[in-house]
Amino acid sequence: MAGAETKVIQIAGSITVDELAKALGLSVTSLIGELFKEGIVATINQRLDFDTAALILDELEIKGVKLEKKNTTTQISEHKRELSDKAVTRPPVVAVMGHVDHGKTTLLDTLFHKKTVEGEAGGITQHISAYQLEYQDRKITFLDTPGHEAFAAIRQHGAMLTDIVVIVVAADDGVKPQTVEAIKFAQGANAKIIVAINKIDREGADIPRTMADLSQHGLQPEEWGGDITMVPISAKRGDNLEKLLDMILLTSDIEELKADVEIPSEGLVIESHMEMGKGSVVNLLVTGGELKTGEFIVAGTTYAKIRTMLDFRGKPKGKATPSTPVTVTGFKELPNFGDSFVEVKDEKTARKMALLNAQAAQNANASANVTSTDLLRMMNVADNSKVFNVIIKGDVLGSVTSVVDSLKMIDTNGEITLNIVAAGVGDVTENDVYMAEGGETVIYGFNVNVPTNIAKMAARDKVKIKNYRVIYELLDDAKSEMEELLPAEVVEEEKGEMKVLGVFRTERTAIIAGGEVLRGEVKPKMLARVMRGKELVGEVEVESVQKERMAVDSLAAGETGGIALKLEKRLVVEINDRLKFFTRELKKRKL
Repeated sequence: MAGAETKVIQIAGSITVDELAKALGLSVTSLIGELFKEGIVATINQRLDFDTAALILDELEIKGVKLEKKNTTTQISEHKRELSDKAVTRPPVVAVMGHVDHGKTTLLDTLFHKKTVEGEAGGITQHISAYQLEYQDRKITFLDTPGHEAFAAIRQHGAMLTDIVVIVVAADDGVKPQTVEAIKFAQGANAKIIVAINKIDREGADIPRTMADLSQHGLQPEEWGGDITMVPISAKRGDNLEKLLDMILLTSDIEELKADVEIPSEGLVIESHMEMGKGSVVNLLVTGGELKTGEFIVAGTTYAKIRTMLDFRGKPKGKATPSTPVTVTGFKELPNFGDSFVEVKDEKTARKMALLNAQAAQNANASANVTSTDLLRMMNVADNSKVFNVIIKGDVLGSVTSVVDSLKMIDTNGEITLNIVAAGVGDVTENDVYMAEGGETVIYGFNVNVPTNIAKMAARDKVKIKNYRVIYELLDDAKSEMEELLPAEVVEEEKGEMKVLGVFRTERTAIIAGGEVLRGEVKPKMLARVMRGKELVGEVEVESVQKERMAVDSLAAGETGGIALKLEKRLVVEINDRLKFFTRELKKRKL
C-alpha cells in the first residue's frame, strides 16, 4: 500500500518458522499452512536461512515487509583489533597467487633454495603452506596458496590472511582467468598488490604487453603513472628476486605493519589434518601476542593445550611472535580452516569457550536446516532433477573444504542436485562404504589411501571409490558422473534442401522422386521434412540416392538426381514440394 510503513525484519544467520511467523504477525499455524500450500513441509522449530526466508516472503507475496541481514563480525574480522601504543613492528604476511604454471611455486622454491615443485601433483600446490625467510636481517612470511581455479574458496581465505599479495604473471602467457580472480581477491581483502612478471627469460616474453593486459584489470604500473609496483623476474634463474624482496619490505614499511605482543596470543588456522601417532596437526598463523608451548588456545568449537610447536622447517620452536607460521599438536579435534584462535588461562576456560562457540554456531548459519536450495527442491521447482550423492574424504580439512566448495560451483542449471552425504578427513573406511551402499553414492578420495580390504568390500557391494591427487581431475570426473545422470537430448542438424521436380512412383511405404539440390547435400539415411509452401506435410527417410540412374553416396548443391523415400505412414509428395534434409540423434548432454 502506498505510503504504508515498511516493516524491517533482521536475520543474523537463520530464523525458525515460529520466529518468522511472530515477526510477520501471523499465527504459526497459518504460516505452516501457507507453506504447505506452496509444497513446503515445515515444522515450528525448523530453521530457515536468510535466502529461504526471503524466498518464502516472495512466494507468499507478503508485501510491506523487508528482510535485512544483521551485521555479524566474522571470525577473521575479529582480529582487526585496535593497536595499543605498545604495538611493535611485525613481518609482512605475503600471499603468492597467480595462474597455474605461471611459476609461483618455483618462485618460492628459489627463494627458499628448495625443490618441491616436482613433488607436487601436476605442479600445483595442493594446500596452503606457510614459510618464513630472512632478508636484510628482516623476516617475511609467505603463504603459498593453491594455483588452480578450483581452489577459489581457499585462495579467498588466503587473501584475507595477508598484508601484501604478490601476483605472478608469466610474461609469455599474460593475464589468465586465475590471474583476474587473484586480483579480485586481493582487492577485496584490501591487501597491497605487487606484480611479479615472471619468465622474462622465455622466448616470446613481452613485458609491455603483460603490463598493458594488467592495466585493463585495474592494475596500473608505476612506470605509467599508476600505483602498482611491477617487477620483471625469472623465478627459474633468480633474476631480480632481491628487487622483489626489496619492494615487499618497502611496501611493508609504508604500511607500518604492527602488532601487540603484550596480549593473549591470537591468530588463524591455516591448515589442519590428522597424523598417525600425533593426532591433530594444525598449522597456525600468529597475528598477535606470543604463542608458547603449554598454553591453552581455543579455535572455533575445539581447543588445545599446545603439546609441541614447530617452525615451517620442522624444527622445535618454543615461542611464536606475530606473523609467524607454526605447526602445533594438542588439539582435541580438528579446527576448521580459517578459524580464529585465542589464548585462554586454563583448560576449564578453554572447554567452556569452545562449547559456547559450538552453541553459537548452532544458532547461526550452520544450524539452518532448510536452505534456499532445499526450499526450491521442496517447491518442486526442480522436481525433475537428479541427485548426485557423494562422500568426500581428504588428507586435510583445507582439501575437503576446497573439494566440497568446488563441487558446489559446478553449474548444472538446476538439473542435478549435489548431495554431500558425508565429508571428512582421513582414509576411506568401512563406514564410508556402508553409507554409500545402495544409494548410488560415489566416494571421492583426495590424497588419501584406500586400504585393500576396503577396495574389495566396495567392489563386492558395487560402490564406486575414486581417489585423486589433483583436484581438477577429481572435478572433471564428478562432472562426467553428473552428465551420466542427465537424460540424452535429441539433436537435429540441418543438412540440405531439394526442390521436387518429378514424382515417379508412389507406394504405401515408399516414394521415388527426382529433383534439384538447392543447398547442402542429401545422403542415404538422412531424414527429410516434406514442405508444401509453409505447410509441413510429413516426415520421411532417404533410403537411397541416384544420379543418372546410378546409385551414389550423395548429391550436392546444384546437382539433380533421384531419391527413394521410406515412409512411416502414407503421404503424398507433389512437384514443387521442398524436401528439407536433416539428421537426428540422441546425444549425451554436457554440463
